[in-house]
Amino acid sequence: MSEVWNTKYGPRRVRHDPPVIAEAIAAAQGLSDEPAEQAEIAASLMGVSVEEALAEIKKASTRRKPITLTSTDRKGMARAVVVERRPSRTLVMNRAGVQRP
Repeated sequence: MSEVWNTKYGPRRVRHDPPVIAEAIAAAQGLSDEPAEQAEIAASLMGVSVEEALAEIKKASTRRKPITLTSTDRKGMARAVVVERRPSRTLVMNRAGVQRP
């Protein structure tokens, strides 16, 4: 899925990744708050059935969403602050059974 062409510095290749349903769902969630409308938008973007898109939206809704808070600065303008949960760091054991950071 990559196109190759020759330049004066040698052959160059660009990777092409087709869009996935998760990206279409993220775009649909930005356009609508209703899951049925989101499924229709995602289905039309990806060319899949509405039922398949709705099933993916339900899977995505069970995942943890970032929390959005609003904050005001000194001038009284409201600004959005997004708080996301980061996964904890996993420890890896080396061959001797000692933890590495």
